[in-house]
Amino acid sequence: MAEVLLVLSTFPDAETAARSARTLVEENLVACANVLPGVRSIYRWQGKIEEAGETIVLFKTTFAIFPACEARLRELHPYDVPEIIALPITSGLPAYLRWVEENCAT
Repeated sequence: MAEVLLVLSTFPDAETAARSARTLVEENLVACANVLPGVRSIYRWQGKIEEAGETIVLFKTTFAIFPACEARLRELHPYDVPEIIALPITSGLPAYLRWVEENCAT
């Protein structure tokens, strides 16, 4: 079974997040994307503390397809330095993990 990853990325708004999520699913770079609006982010940017409303997306993909997924997400993303963090899923329902693998291009 392929290694499944949970990829996190924040977007400036729900519409941009949903558009990017749909594109990645349509292109078989992720099996699923959960769009969660209403995130409040506090961060340092260019020497100042910033605060902004954002939307976070949880993408499910495989280790093998992640380089292509990351490259496409960078193309779609409006931020200069987008948050793209991939975390390995160390356990989960085997049927779900197989489904993720089957729905990601290799």
